[in-house]
Amino acid sequence: MRDGRTFANGRGEYSSAELPTLEEPEFKFDPRRKASSTSEIMVAMNAIQRSRRATDRTGALTSALGYRTLRERTHSVAASGRSGVDARYDYIIIGAGSAGCVLANRLTESGQHRVLLLEAGGRDSNHWIHIPLGFGRTMFDRSVNWMFETEPEARMNGRTIKIPRGRVLGGSSSINGLIYIRGQREDYDGWRDLGNPGWGYEDCLPYFKRAEHQARGGDEWHGSGGPLCVSDVKDTHPLADAFIAAGEAIGIRRNRDFNGASQEGLGYFQGTARNGLRCSAAVAYLRPAMKRPNLSVVTHAHAHRILTDGMRATGVAFTASGQPRQAFAEREVLVAAGAIQSPQLLQLSGIGPGEVLQRHGIAVVKALPGVGRNLQDHLQSRIIWRCTEPVTVNDDLMSLRRKLAIGLRFALQRSGPLSWYAGLAGGFARTRPELDRPDVQFHFFPYSTDRTDPSLHRFSGFTLSVCKLRPDSRGTVEIKSPDPAAAPAIRPNFLERESDIATMLAGLKIIRELAATPALARWVSAEYDPGPACSGDDQLVDFIRRKAMTVYHPVGTCKLGADADAVVDGSLRVHGMQGLRVVDASIMPTVTSGNTNAPVIMIAEKAADMILQAERAPGNLAPDTRQRSRLAASADAAPAR
Repeated sequence: MRDGRTFANGRGEYSSAELPTLEEPEFKFDPRRKASSTSEIMVAMNAIQRSRRATDRTGALTSALGYRTLRERTHSVAASGRSGVDARYDYIIIGAGSAGCVLANRLTESGQHRVLLLEAGGRDSNHWIHIPLGFGRTMFDRSVNWMFETEPEARMNGRTIKIPRGRVLGGSSSINGLIYIRGQREDYDGWRDLGNPGWGYEDCLPYFKRAEHQARGGDEWHGSGGPLCVSDVKDTHPLADAFIAAGEAIGIRRNRDFNGASQEGLGYFQGTARNGLRCSAAVAYLRPAMKRPNLSVVTHAHAHRILTDGMRATGVAFTASGQPRQAFAEREVLVAAGAIQSPQLLQLSGIGPGEVLQRHGIAVVKALPGVGRNLQDHLQSRIIWRCTEPVTVNDDLMSLRRKLAIGLRFALQRSGPLSWYAGLAGGFARTRPELDRPDVQFHFFPYSTDRTDPSLHRFSGFTLSVCKLRPDSRGTVEIKSPDPAAAPAIRPNFLERESDIATMLAGLKIIRELAATPALARWVSAEYDPGPACSGDDQLVDFIRRKAMTVYHPVGTCKLGADADAVVDGSLRVHGMQGLRVVDASIMPTVTSGNTNAPVIMIAEKAADMILQAERAPGNLAPDTRQRSRLAASADAAPAR
């Protein structure tokens, strides 16, 4: 963004040649020297403030570039005088999350396509977004988070469970825990074997590699030079080291690369970070694309429904800054709103289970019973221990001196707790030796919290969690109202299947086995939650029902396939519709074995290729004059709602 253009962000004008960048600190630090005087410490603290201002300014200005570009285009098109029409584009993308950012980048690379990207949230200028450990704040911040909740879950003691989803440029990649996990080869081969040729592991691996800039360098499993930076944390921690050693003591090997030859084992996680700062999809893909004149980005734009002409998607009705708008796509509408809101938008648009649509007075455009079904998510249960020594992040935050030290380390070295991911270490294991691959994932945290708010405990504590990688339970997402502003009914049906309960129970027992090894036991003062009194299977299952939470990986609600409940085909086109695709986590037939952000980015990379290849196919050239005229006529006849 150093081409010398000038733009405003509401607080003044800046030349893009003067923009600071997140990966370029404004100060230098020699790690071989320690600050030895009060004056040097004050200089370092001033550097922290400059770093924070640079982060704020960079996020605000880079996002403002796209926002102003879009605002100017919206006004100019709205002034054209055509009733009900704001603009026409080749492609309209709904949702600037992980998938939407990838699509916006790849579809504008050639300069040949006009692309509109709609995002219901705002710019990614909140500095906590860019600080990796800041996910502890953004997960509870309604300014960047939809903060959805489930309906009362019958098998979880009637609790409602929080379902955070990003409401900001970058979507959930701007608020998640950064952990980069692709899943297992068998996940993708399983998709293929369900009747989806082209979605096996060997088909998907090139797109993982294309997306990736692996800080360790490229190899047969990893890419180098892609937009998405994947890197190690700079730190080790004695508790994380003890956890990994504990795994070896019970037969779980060390693993340095969970995305390489084998996923099984324990080790330190890699994450989507660059130079100690979050590398969200907005940072990796959208910011470079926002330099291009053929991309328009509208923030605070809430999509209400997909406009249709017969069985063809023609555009989107939405509100921007409270004003009704319509935009029209001459090629395709691409829904990338995520596993909760993609099925919601389809249902609001008359595409979904007929009985659900009719109940809410929505005319059926295309009856697709699978829209909103097949919801899957990872359920996580945590055990917390009191630590024998004050080495945890809890201790850091109870000391002013140690808090200042954390700030200094991050500002000057991009290291320390503020640079850590959601789980400094973790890994994958089998709960039964006869299994052919891991069925549970562990996350190790050198801190502890009740997860009801961002506050850590006021004692030395650490946490180890487990989730079942491939749950058998299935849930639903359904609209509760024809009002687009109303949250949908989210029913994951956690622990619906006994097999899920059995695996979670076995995983908790492995966690306790790890804590009992000499490597980790020396750090354990006492088990805090659930505590030693919770010992029998029935008590542990009750603990899971009372305390378990989602790991925030909802998928599957617009699934890929050809069966009766499938929503999209192998090219992610909505069955029975023209000019409409879904590209996000909702298309997964089954959830991948681990964190889901990396697979979503892969899906979008692959989808962009399929979209561009279809465009180049014989007989599928640019829309002719008759097609454009039909779109214009339908636009005039369709008022915004």
